Amino acid sequence: MRYIILVILCAINLSASAQWWRGDFKSHKRLPAIAQVKHTPIKKGATAAAFTKVKLKAVPLTRTAYNIEISEKAVMKMAQHNMRYREYALASYNFSELAQLYVLENRLSEAKWYYLQSIYLSKNKSDNPHTISSLISLAMVKADLGDLTQAQQDLAEARELAFTTGRTDDVKLIDKKVKFVQSNKIWLPKSELRYAEAIDPLTKSK
Repeated sequence: MRYIILVILCAINLSASAQWWRGDFKSHKRLPAIAQVKHTPIKKGATAAAFTKVKLKAVPLTRTAYNIEISEKAVMKMAQHNMRYREYALASYNFSELAQLYVLENRLSEAKWYYLQSIYLSKNKSDNPHTISSLISLAMVKADLGDLTQAQQDLAEARELAFTTGRTDDVKLIDKKVKFVQSNKIWLPKSELRYAEAIDPLTKSK
């Protein structure tokens, strides 16, 4: 009985898989094998010339009052965050960036104040390159405001700091700025200063 069951199971298996009862024992045509992907790894020590160079064209973005306002809010938020968590070195750069934005808007009084804050923090952190850069920018703002004496004092302080720290390139740049300030003895006032807009209505009402 055991052998009869075994024979029946074998017959069922052959009929289900090989379909031996059809007598189809001829060889079937094989399909061509799928082409293997060629792997070409980068060889060790390959130079940069081996790679294809793609030049991307820079798209100039127009500076608008809206863009400046968005940038101002973003930088102000970072400055408040860094001051809150006593990251004074980062806050110094935030203040100088704010001052640069205010210079673009001819808000020179505000730019002057933020440059002063930036210089105060960078001095405490002994960040000489940033201090020198901010002093030069502050001097130019003061010159635009008509305060040539203080502008020359800031340039002299920046030059002394650059000279003592061995920053010869900064010394050359400051010398050029000093000559520029001295050669322009008559500085024309800015006609687009923000505080002038608040004065005009008062003068018209009189």
